[in-house]
Amino acid sequence: MTILITGASSYVGARIYVDLKKNFNVVGTYYSLKLFPELEFLDISNKIAAKNFILKTRPNIIIHAAANASNSWCEKHPEQAKAINEEGTKNIVEAANNVKAKVIFISTFAVANTGTLYGQTKIKSEEYVKEAKFGYVILRPSLIVGFSPNTTNDRPFNRIMKNITENVPAIYDISWRFQPTWLKHIVEVIEVIIQKNIINEIIPISVPEIKTRFDLAKDILSEFNIEVKPEDKEDSTPVARDDLEKLKELKLPFYTYSQMIEGIRQEIKSNLKHS
Repeated sequence: MTILITGASSYVGARIYVDLKKNFNVVGTYYSLKLFPELEFLDISNKIAAKNFILKTRPNIIIHAAANASNSWCEKHPEQAKAINEEGTKNIVEAANNVKAKVIFISTFAVANTGTLYGQTKIKSEEYVKEAKFGYVILRPSLIVGFSPNTTNDRPFNRIMKNITENVPAIYDISWRFQPTWLKHIVEVIEVIIQKNIINEIIPISVPEIKTRFDLAKDILSEFNIEVKPEDKEDSTPVARDDLEKLKELKLPFYTYSQMIEGIRQEIKSNLKHS
């Protein structure tokens, strides 16, 4: 079995790539950052390039993680956002159909928030993914935290790491509330999806508890004796809430908030020990 991971240099894709390589034959692509020397360049917005690359590698499963997940970037660059997030996904799905590959798509809880361009591009992307003829799974994480080999992208967890490694002041928002997602949890769910050959499902992935960015930072950083200060950014984004029944129904891995926090603390300690 060959697994192709698009966006294998991204915060999310890099963790999936490294973990799955332990048990599977994995090919990874990158666009701007070549995090691992064996990664191959692919511009997913180029339809011909995507088709030819997938014909060459002939994967059995494509994990499509390549996207731009920044709300602000998408709002500033709407045409590029649509080209990458929407057309790029369409190109990957069409190419997957040519080689009879199953598609596992990293979507987002943000599809519930149609007021953002990013959310809109993910809604459209999900429509394209459902056109995968040989099976699809759509994974919907919320705000993602946890260690990734990509420590440079400006993602929430990498900011928390900088509070430890660079003594950056730890000031976090108390207004936006959400169900956080552990990056390790995403990988474990993908592994079971592959093992059980689960297809044609939409699966939200998060912990059941509602938290804020301040809660996350405080609960992670307290282990490292770092004071976290609150700030109110008056973020009125609606809470995207899910009962996570699909995880239970499919007998997929499940974590509570406290289990996630303890796991992330251990990830950080292990990383600091080996850095």
